[in-house]
Amino acid sequence: MNLANFFTCLRVMLIPVFMLVYYSDFRGHHLTASAIFIVACITDWLDGHTARRLKQTSRFGAFLDPVADKLLVAISLVMLAASYPSPWYVIPAALIVAREVLVSALREWMAEQQQRDAVAVGMIGKWKTTLQMIALGVLLATDLNGPWWLWSLGYFLINVAMVLALWSMFLYLNKAWPQLKNGMK
Repeated sequence: MNLANFFTCLRVMLIPVFMLVYYSDFRGHHLTASAIFIVACITDWLDGHTARRLKQTSRFGAFLDPVADKLLVAISLVMLAASYPSPWYVIPAALIVAREVLVSALREWMAEQQQRDAVAVGMIGKWKTTLQMIALGVLLATDLNGPWWLWSLGYFLINVAMVLALWSMFLYLNKAWPQLKNGMK
């Protein structure tokens, strides 16, 4: 276990903690859950930075880091659907989860074809992840009874993240198309 992998494992361990706090009933539970979520998001940056800076890359870290990200985001998206039942939240949340499943499957298939680099994470994917995490942090901090401008900001950001998610998915599919086409023969 190196420091980079510790940060990734910490992110996974913080998921049930922020869920428990979010569904608790103490004063400020939304803000506390959002703060825990933000700490988990910061570990995403820390694990990558630490792995590169201290040369602590590992196969375990390369496997667990994207899984931890997807768990954190997907669980948050699903969890918040009860608090934000509007189509302005539920549709982007569903499309983002669907995109994550499709792109993960695509990456797995491309790896079997020895073409994993063709669908490596691009800059749009990084912006998508950043916007998702900001949007979710905002939405976790309040609910529809909170300040309208705060949940409206969360709605706006999650919709922008959805557009970036779909755009990056189409870019990945376009890059993978020659291999996909050959696989259909």
